[in-house]
Amino acid sequence: GLHWRFFPARLAMTQPLIVAIDPVAFHLGPVQVHWYGLMYLFGFLGGWLLAEHRRRQGRLPVSREALGDLAFYVMMGVIVGGRLGYMLFYTDLHWVLHDPLALLRVWDGGMSFHGGMLGVLVAGAWWSRRQRVHFFDTVDFVAPLVPIGLALGRLGNFINGELWGKPSHLPWAMIFPNAHADDLAWAARHPEWQAALAEYGGLPRHPSQLYEMLLEGVVMFTVLWCVSLKPRPRYRVSGLFALLYGVFRFAVEFVRLPDPQLGYLAFGWLTMGQVLSLPMILVGLVLLALSRRAPVLPPTPAASRG
Repeated sequence: GLHWRFFPARLAMTQPLIVAIDPVAFHLGPVQVHWYGLMYLFGFLGGWLLAEHRRRQGRLPVSREALGDLAFYVMMGVIVGGRLGYMLFYTDLHWVLHDPLALLRVWDGGMSFHGGMLGVLVAGAWWSRRQRVHFFDTVDFVAPLVPIGLALGRLGNFINGELWGKPSHLPWAMIFPNAHADDLAWAARHPEWQAALAEYGGLPRHPSQLYEMLLEGVVMFTVLWCVSLKPRPRYRVSGLFALLYGVFRFAVEFVRLPDPQLGYLAFGWLTMGQVLSLPMILVGLVLLALSRRAPVLPPTPAASRG
């Protein structure tokens, strides 16, 4: 049968919010449906609905069937690219020779935004070539839709109690029970946190997932959607997306703990997320510069394409 299993975070007057949410949303017989998977589903659905709305406005000169193909290719690019990117950027590459099937074990966790983005770009290039549409017209069309998935993905991370931030005394800091082992290790290295650990049973931390949901999701969607309400020069929306994501991700990494298998790469603060975000900032600036002399794609009435 259908059973809901959702345990909201507990809020006590004398201690920080404790994030203890069951990652399983409900059961369909023996099948567990996870919140994280639902976030992906809702992200693709929301992106598709807004893409069709923009297509009807004439923002991309293709049929509804062609847009459906693009949506499918993008979905595959996110999944395949995200998983491959994680395995290449965030794990020991010994799996390539000794355990290649690890790439397929998506249930073990591990998806990379930067890998997913590259997957989407490859899928978009393939689709654009087949439809004879300029590649960056496609990217400009898709870019305002991506923050929907980013916001929901970060919400999924929050529900799972993963990718938490550094310990903090800020009033909105939260305790993540899944971080207990790291809490003990942090308090051992930083004795000033031992009192908080003893009092709360865990360390209050930056809810970095919510920071990213707000910045990479809500803020980016608002800015990109507003900018793209009217036709803009080619490269403008793509460049703005790359620049904003790179800056926001680079900034949040300062209060988010690095992936434990990698740690800090240099200087005691540089993370893999920051390294991968630097090229996005550079590309964003280049695209914005190119847009100053680029043409504007005029809207084409949907009815004229059949």
